[in-house]
Amino acid sequence: MCANITKTMKYPIIFLGIAALLTACQPKHKQIMISDTTIQASIAAITTAHPEADVALVTRGVEQVATLWQENDGSETDFQDLVSRSYAGTCEERIVLYNRLTHIIEQCSQSADMLNNTLQEPTTLMGKDEPTSVDWIISGYSPMAHFAEDMFANKIAHICVLNFPHYSLEEKNTLGKDWSRQEWAYARLGDVFTDRVPGKVMATYSQALSEAENYIAGYNIMMHCLRNEQGEQLWQEPIALLSHWNLRDELKSNYVAGDEAMRRLGKEKQELIYQVMLRIIRQEIPNCVINNDQLLWCPTTNIVSGNPNSNIKLKVDVSREPDTRYQQIINIFHALQSIDTYRPDAPSHVLRTFNEDLQIPFEDIEALFTQLIQSDEVKQVAAIIRERLGRDLRPYDIWYDGFKSRSSISEDVLTAETQKRYPDAKAFEKDMPRMLMQLGFAPEKAKELASHIVVEAARGSGHARPCVGREQPARLRTRVGVKGMDYKGYNIAVHEFGHNVEEVISLYNMDYYTLAGIPNTGFTEASAFLFQERDLQLLYKNLQTSQNAEQIFDLIWGMYEIMGVSLVDMRMWQWLYANQKATAAELREAVIAIASEVWNEYYAPVLGEKDSPLLAIYSHMVGYALYLPAYPIGNLVQYQLEEHLAQCTTQAEWAKEYTRIYQQGCLTPNAWMRGAVGKPMSVEPILTAVREALNQ
Repeated sequence: MCANITKTMKYPIIFLGIAALLTACQPKHKQIMISDTTIQASIAAITTAHPEADVALVTRGVEQVATLWQENDGSETDFQDLVSRSYAGTCEERIVLYNRLTHIIEQCSQSADMLNNTLQEPTTLMGKDEPTSVDWIISGYSPMAHFAEDMFANKIAHICVLNFPHYSLEEKNTLGKDWSRQEWAYARLGDVFTDRVPGKVMATYSQALSEAENYIAGYNIMMHCLRNEQGEQLWQEPIALLSHWNLRDELKSNYVAGDEAMRRLGKEKQELIYQVMLRIIRQEIPNCVINNDQLLWCPTTNIVSGNPNSNIKLKVDVSREPDTRYQQIINIFHALQSIDTYRPDAPSHVLRTFNEDLQIPFEDIEALFTQLIQSDEVKQVAAIIRERLGRDLRPYDIWYDGFKSRSSISEDVLTAETQKRYPDAKAFEKDMPRMLMQLGFAPEKAKELASHIVVEAARGSGHARPCVGREQPARLRTRVGVKGMDYKGYNIAVHEFGHNVEEVISLYNMDYYTLAGIPNTGFTEASAFLFQERDLQLLYKNLQTSQNAEQIFDLIWGMYEIMGVSLVDMRMWQWLYANQKATAAELREAVIAIASEVWNEYYAPVLGEKDSPLLAIYSHMVGYALYLPAYPIGNLVQYQLEEHLAQCTTQAEWAKEYTRIYQQGCLTPNAWMRGAVGKPMSVEPILTAVREALNQ
């Protein structure tokens, strides 16, 4: 599965792809141009003109505008004049101002997003023609890069901050317990204009992200061109698998039932994929075999040979990929460093990601993850897997897929069904109302939700592109082959469908625009997981699902894997900030060392083979800076939602409760979880469930 394309909390302005414009405390070390005398005089002028105004709120707004005021904004007199005449002094005036400001933000956001989507279509979607060099260049253009800059220039941003000031995460968690929906909406509007990062800096960051994403989208391994040490071809049909998503899913698909020969072939394929992954991580992969079906490659020996079916007779350069994977990360890091300069209150991407985007401190997330991955419950589940496989575990068994009901169904059978049902993307789109009704949504509601989602064939990985305004659709993207949608593409599509349904509900059904979305990306991942878990139920209506114990084992094993991957990503970013002048080669060695250290501490005792860097294979580390922790957060939220939704006695009740939960919108994680299930996010519920399942 790929990342949800937003990669951040769904504040309106963040929808636009400017991920650095996040919630922030006001800068504490920035020199304020406006004198305290002028600030106090401005507060007095407002409270005199509006005697019923909340003095504390007026003070907060005026002081925050003063913090953001720059020389090109005007003199102190200009400052006092602006704040004195721009304050909405009554409840009626404030709601009118809120509606106008959010209308502006929504219209600008969706117009820019539609333009951005159009410009990126050649590089992100499968079409008749290959993207040109111009297409690759323009895909990095961000129509919204200068939006905040422009809003400060015309003073709309100042007016917004004055009337709807920012509250810190701690304040939201404390004060928010007593806030009304309107007060929450006002507070979220206060999260939009919290810094003044220049547009050119944001444009550079957008370009770096786009280049990394384009690099990932073209990173295919031609499996039918792989050979084992005996020169044998294990994949008989032409198949191109994207790293890492498709490689991982192909590995998982080979945990199949069958005779001894089939199981032996499945394990041999898994071992070969494992070697491919190691070559990619270590940058030992020959550059010439990436996205190339004209050469044969043995990943175990790393030998490249000519394809007898190819017309290529020229000498081929078999040198390794020149650390391109790690250079993409370095490029994004340097772009983020430029943003750091304008955020003295949160001068690193690490701080902004955890304290502002995820709204959960780094240390708290790290503690959650390590609590689970070193638990006895994980070791006991590993023992079950070992018994079922009848062998010692291998590193790639972190992707063991035998707890799912589909493991008893051949992927060939599943693919035959999905290709017949979905010969193209539009066939999946046409089938979405039926799928929603099967989940319990009323016919009219199912049609309404589906009407706001379009399905498109992706050039790279599957992803969900949300609707950022109520005049545009959410976009579901997955891979669709020439023969139709294979099972891997279908499984990804159902995952992305879960994103899209949440996105539509949390925007189109929202009472206030600034509450559109969810607390952080983990919460939309939870929705995607809820849907993905039911992919076979949507494919075969009468299919008997796995027993509860099997589902719980599958869930904790998935958490075990992705939490380790996330820890590697988190520690890599800590290393980057400690080694800010590092080269791509130095980063490569650091990532291998970090991944090996995490592996040796938490995974080698369970899965064997010391010093494996396997946890560093995820492409998210390359193109989606610090996105990975959102997945295990989503897993934890998913389980607590599943536990809560299991109390529903009918599918219709399930759909109704799911809708209620996701209509809460963009609250803080604590507030959202209290409203959803009445409990905070924790690993204890899943650990308790595993213990109960083991005792059955």
